[in-house]
Amino acid sequence: QVQLVESGGGLVQPGGSLRLSCAASGITFRLYGMGWYRQAPGKQREMVATITNSGRTNYVDSVAGRFTISRDNAKNTGYLQMNSLKPEDTAVYYCNAVAAVGGRSYWGQGTQVTVSS
Repeated sequence: QVQLVESGGGLVQPGGSLRLSCAASGITFRLYGMGWYRQAPGKQREMVATITNSGRTNYVDSVAGRFTISRDNAKNTGYLQMNSLKPEDTAVYYCNAVAAVGGRSYWGQGTQVTVSS
């Protein structure tokens, strides 16, 4: 059974930092690209950052320079370091894993990030 479990969300003041984690089980993590997506109330889910199985990264413009995506294949875990957080970063953040071959995709259950003073 495949599971992606996010953690690390919470309430933070503007300008603060959070680190999200995505622990994967049931898949050979090193063979999957992974990404972080977010969905704010009343808005569509959007891509935040992705990292391929070979380590190539991509970011949406609104977080470039503030967020960093990374992965530790030995721990089957992906991360999203979020710095200089803004109220507009408030959303439910979801972890996604996509097989590099075949494209099978899995999603986590999401973790709430709220940026507010």
